[in-house]
Amino acid sequence: MINFILCDDNVVILNRLSKMLETIFIKKDIDGNICLKTTSPDETLEYVSNHKADVLFLDINLNSKLTGCDVADIVRKNNKNIYIVFLTGHLEYALLAYKYKTFDYLAKPIIDERLEETVLRLYDDMTAEKINYIRLNNNRTVINTDEINYIKKNGMKLVFCTNNETFETYSSFSKFEKNLPENFIRCHKSYIVNINKVAKLQASDNSLELKNHQKCYLGAKYKNNFMEVFNNGNTTNNLEYTHN
Repeated sequence: MINFILCDDNVVILNRLSKMLETIFIKKDIDGNICLKTTSPDETLEYVSNHKADVLFLDINLNSKLTGCDVADIVRKNNKNIYIVFLTGHLEYALLAYKYKTFDYLAKPIIDERLEETVLRLYDDMTAEKINYIRLNNNRTVINTDEINYIKKNGMKLVFCTNNETFETYSSFSKFEKNLPENFIRCHKSYIVNINKVAKLQASDNSLELKNHQKCYLGAKYKNNFMEVFNNGNTTNNLEYTHN
């Protein structure tokens, strides 16, 4: 599922863009979802801070004290991976827009064919096979996320656990959590687990046994979200649920 946010101060344009996108999703069989459609930059920022978002369609000239560029700057500082597509009727902003690492720039009025081209490029880029890396200690340590079994909070440190070794860095979950691949799930106040590495859920002590026999734990606050993934089979492996 690709989650889209739309932010434009013109309700007519906002509704038209939403319908155009939904038509493209159906026409091209894209698993897309418009999770937020708003005229408020503040609502946009709040949503991005608290929810998973993949693509932000953002008007540059918002009827607000914040411009689209201001919003993009704040979003980009907290989420390096979100795709930003600027919308505007002023072509002179085109070069300025790319300062914020935008994926594309759409001039108003938005043309169906041009929007479809952008969405298809987005889809191709997001679904292409990628290798994700975590960089620690000022980039001196680089870890392939596929090799990480879980991440544990230990005091002021985060411990990244793989099959063969562990890596420590002074940091917090908030710095890494939003930029981790979707298969990483917060399962406890002190653990983020790679769901693809889980072999067994032990109900007796709310623990997760990993394929290499490492163990981490499932906290009450995070259990419902984890179990939703577990029960819906949104994993690449067949998990075993044990009621011992």
